[in-house]
This record gives sequence, structure tokens and C-alpha cells, in this order.
Amino acid sequence: MNALVDGPDGRPRCGWCGSYDPFFPYHDREWGFPVGDDRRLFEKICLEGFQSGLSWRTILDKRENFRRAFKDFDYHAVARFTEADVERLLQDKGIIRHRGKIEASINNAARAIEMIEREGSLAAFFWSYEPDEAALPAPQSQTTSAESIAISKELKKRGWKFVGPTTVYAFMQAMGLINDHHQGCVTRSEVAKARARFTRPA
Repeated sequence: MNALVDGPDGRPRCGWCGSYDPFFPYHDREWGFPVGDDRRLFEKICLEGFQSGLSWRTILDKRENFRRAFKDFDYHAVARFTEADVERLLQDKGIIRHRGKIEASINNAARAIEMIEREGSLAAFFWSYEPDEAALPAPQSQTTSAESIAISKELKKRGWKFVGPTTVYAFMQAMGLINDHHQGCVTRSEVAKARARFTRPA
């Protein structure tokens, strides 16, 4: 895959956009932009867990179905899901019908509530692992990092599931903990501006 590909407007984007047109708006408006909202962070880490072993195209195509099925990723609501909800979701053709991933999302909702009680917010926890930007390797040159390994280890210690280092690294890319847009990608500078304006949660 080429590092860059021309977008619909003729300007360069990260090469992975070229494999599926709906990737362009997701890339331009969401991927890598800093997120501080706990519900959106919970959504992103759940969806990255569902992506494990699959393509992001599959998840993106089903994202609205996931939002409907998981109460727009309201972790308080999801934490109250029962075995009957698991069975209901296993019959939902609009999402990924994988029992382990469904049960992990319900489990992780309860763990998210515990984390908020302990840390103040999910955002405070995840942003405490923001790496030194000057020390980052070339964009999209790795699938794990010291930070993703550390986050994964701590989440697992706290009882989270489907949060391996590769899944966590994809989450870090998506929620803007790093700016992993390629040099030359027009969105890289937009993400840099957003990161400069973003107030890191304490």
C-alpha cells in the first residue's frame, strides 16, 4: 500500500483510505483527532475490540448498528445488560455476532465505571499515557508501542477484556493519543492543530 493516495479533492491522504471510499470522511473528520469524551472513548475501544481479526471496513459499515445495539455506548446502560441481552445481540445481524466480544463489551462497561470512580474519567486515564511526540517513530510504522503495551497490561489488570496491545494501539491512533497521519497527508496538519487546542484532562 502506498503511504499516500489522492483524495476526492485531489489532495493527498493516508494510503489506507484508497481501499474504500467511505474511509475518506472517517479519515478526514475523526481518525486521529483528540477525544476527551468518555462515552466516545468507550465506543472507540469497544469497536476496536470488535475489529480484532477483522477489517475496519466491516466495523465502519456496521457502526450505526453497533450504536443502536449498545445504547450509543452509554456504559452505564451497557453494564446493566443481562444474559438475555447477550442472546439478543447474538441474533442481531447488524453487528458482529461474536459472544466473546459482546460479553467483553458488557464487562468493560462495568470496568469503565470503576475506572471513572478511581481516575475521575476514562479520558484522564488514557491521556496520562500520551507519548512524547518528538520521540515517536515514523507514522504507521508499527502496530504496538511501549504505551499500548503498558495500557493493555493495566487494563487487563483491572479486568478489561479484548484489549491486547495491538487493539490498544489502534485505539490510540483513532482517539488521537498520537498523530499517526503520514507526513504529507493533508489531515495531519489539521490533527496537529486540534491537538494543540485540546485540553488534556487532569
